[in-house]
Amino acid sequence: MAAVTYLEAIRQGLWEEMERDPRVFVIGEDVGVYGGAFKVTEGFLQRFGTERVVDTPISEMAIASAAYGASLTGLRPVGEFQFMDFISSAHSQIVQILAKSNYRWGAPAPLVLRGPSGGGVSGGPYHSQNPEMFYVHTPGLKVICPATARDAKGLIKSAIRDNNPVLFFEHKYLYRRVKEELPAEDYTVEIGKARIHREGKHLSVITYAAMVYVAEEAAHILEKEGIELEILDLRTLLPLDNEAIAATVEKTNRVIILHEDTKTGGIAGEIAAIINEEAFDALDAPIARIASLDAPVPFSPPLEKAFLPKVEDVVREARRLVAY
Repeated sequence: MAAVTYLEAIRQGLWEEMERDPRVFVIGEDVGVYGGAFKVTEGFLQRFGTERVVDTPISEMAIASAAYGASLTGLRPVGEFQFMDFISSAHSQIVQILAKSNYRWGAPAPLVLRGPSGGGVSGGPYHSQNPEMFYVHTPGLKVICPATARDAKGLIKSAIRDNNPVLFFEHKYLYRRVKEELPAEDYTVEIGKARIHREGKHLSVITYAAMVYVAEEAAHILEKEGIELEILDLRTLLPLDNEAIAATVEKTNRVIILHEDTKTGGIAGEIAAIINEEAFDALDAPIARIASLDAPVPFSPPLEKAFLPKVEDVVREARRLVAY
């Protein structure tokens, strides 16, 4: 099969689920006539019509609220935010209503809120953020951050079929840069299960989304020095795959936790605590965290490069930890 992009994989997953289940519909800003800000839903209006491809005003709160109401009637809405930076405009609805609906009165909310996040494209402070941790802290939600085209398709399909509200963060830097051959048959990827992106024996890098490829590039450099990195792609941040985290640490005895989100309050702190609780005896060196600086995302390309985690950061920390 021909390789498809990360963006096309998401598009295929949405399309297939709408073909499979008439309860599925998309709703959001410019998803219909324009085909989505990044063209994920291009052609959907012509195939599925205005009742299943619904353009909305620029209001994330309205999208989340309409999706929630529709989910209570038995439908399975997929809401698109043009940029996940503006998910904060729907924050109250997501954390107070969607996440607690089933707990409060036994009313599941099977819906997906999806859109692009992340930096690396010089989008500046309002179009480059990684806001996933606001929602990882909220019980009742599922939070997905795929890194590969195969996972992006399989996980969007799983998210749509899930009976819980799911936040689906698509890294915009990967949209047209990552390609992969996908299975011809219908498939899903289990939510809450990490995967080994690269096998290694000397040190583990636990990461997700675009940082998987930063780790991969560092691994190619380090293998020339005889250092083998194992890369664990989390895929899902809520729930976390604690077993996979513990297993990779027990295998390599050294760990770097790498993410694009800012360092303070990032997922690395939570993972470090999990390792401390469940795999401390396996450690032969301190846990290292690599993350973006605690600052807004710069617009300037050189400043953004300095802000984001880099391959050389992973190489430097790997050398330091292996030397223990």
